[in-house]
Amino acid sequence: MADDRFHVYDTTLRDGAQQEGLNLTVADKLVVARHLDGLGVGFIEGGWPGANPKDTEFFRRARTELDLKHAQLAAFGATRRAGVKAADDPLVAALRESGAPVVTLVAKSHDRHVELALRTTLEENLAMIRDTVSHLRAEGQRVFLDAEHFFDGFRSNPAYALEVIRTAAEAGADVIALCDTNGGMLPDELAEVVHEAVGTSARVGIHCHDDTGCAVANTLAAVKAGATHVQGCANGYGERSGNANLFTVVANLQLKRGYDLVPRESLAEMTRIAHAITEVTNVTPNSHAPYVGMSAFAHKAGLHASAIKVDPNLYQHIDPAQVGNDMRMLVSDMAGRASVELKGRELGYELTPDHTKALVDRVKDMESQGYTFEAADASFELLLRDTVQGERRRHFEVESWRVIVERTKGGELVSEATVKLHAKGERIVATGEGNGPVNALDKAVRLALEQLYPELAKLELIDYKVRILEGTHGTHAVTRVLITSSDERAEWATVGVAENIIDASWQALEQAVTYGLLRAGRELS
Repeated sequence: MADDRFHVYDTTLRDGAQQEGLNLTVADKLVVARHLDGLGVGFIEGGWPGANPKDTEFFRRARTELDLKHAQLAAFGATRRAGVKAADDPLVAALRESGAPVVTLVAKSHDRHVELALRTTLEENLAMIRDTVSHLRAEGQRVFLDAEHFFDGFRSNPAYALEVIRTAAEAGADVIALCDTNGGMLPDELAEVVHEAVGTSARVGIHCHDDTGCAVANTLAAVKAGATHVQGCANGYGERSGNANLFTVVANLQLKRGYDLVPRESLAEMTRIAHAITEVTNVTPNSHAPYVGMSAFAHKAGLHASAIKVDPNLYQHIDPAQVGNDMRMLVSDMAGRASVELKGRELGYELTPDHTKALVDRVKDMESQGYTFEAADASFELLLRDTVQGERRRHFEVESWRVIVERTKGGELVSEATVKLHAKGERIVATGEGNGPVNALDKAVRLALEQLYPELAKLELIDYKVRILEGTHGTHAVTRVLITSSDERAEWATVGVAENIIDASWQALEQAVTYGLLRAGRELS
């Protein structure tokens, strides 16, 4: 298990699951827990057993289905109710019977919350904390305590907020996590309060929300002030603006502050794990997320590229491989010779100076017309091949295509596309029907080419984006279409630009098919 001197505590499965639009099944939670254990976190908060059937079921299944190598499961719950013994409270019993070796109790540390939300006295709140912690400790479970609304409570009544910490520690709580529940703190003022809390001699942790955009900074400030337990969520999930992004916190502490939190080989899996969790949660990954985002080490400006060509570290704060990410060169109208040379090398080409100049000029000219290559790597690679080979070479030649959209008597819209192609010495005519013009064209191309290129059966159009580039021209505006395709092993993007949206779509679709055949090992003829 992880070193107990400093805790990395994940609360994705409970606090993170409160994010709007994020709904996890029990099976989802088990998968996410395995990913988090693979990262090497010390504790995984599984949910609130007894409060809802899903979390109760999670802890039941976790006993037999989770074989954790690094982490311990923590069950979350509240202190006993006012006027009831901890031993007789059914929700405390659910924590006791969860099978989790660790229980994290939430308790009020803000005097006004005690009186207005719990509707009890300050003395009874302390008794609830003392009784519940000591009861669970006597039952053999380790206890952490989340001091809810601690920082707001400290402003209101600092003596009482600190007394909550002392009471929990004296009753046997191993850690008291100070919660910035409303997410309103800033790093300097938060650090001062944490320093006061550490002065009680209790072990202090930190739990931050991101409502000021400072959750990660606040967490780091708390650690510098003496906290030895950090809480957060994968990818910064959580209600409102989210919780501290645990991946960012871990990477910062380990790579910038020298803390030995997770195994080095696990840290190198962080990007993969972050994206794997987004697949389970079905939440679109933030491409600009620190460390693990697709754009975290992407370089676009020609000036950056010139420096990176000499030494990649000149414009990167770490080697991206440390967190399992990659440096990416983006090609755009801002690109200089160095950008294109590095991108070509990334794709496996050593470009001559003449090729580089011709490609830079071509990219800048096409982007002035509305093309974008930073979002369409596959289109850039085809352009690069054309430049290097000196002529346009494709797997098939297009004689013509047309699309008809018809509304039937029943009100249904049907699109029919006909393509006429030449491939491998044959003239092929094929017609496809679809729920829209692009879908119909896609089906027609497949019908035309699949007998010659059966690998196209695996090709799938998975995303389609349209942007109007010159709105002042109304329906005559230039349109850009980006198509993302997949062959079950990888994804790639292609771009088309035209005044006619179907023409722009055809350009992107034709390139997508060509690139898919190249990936399948079909060389251009």
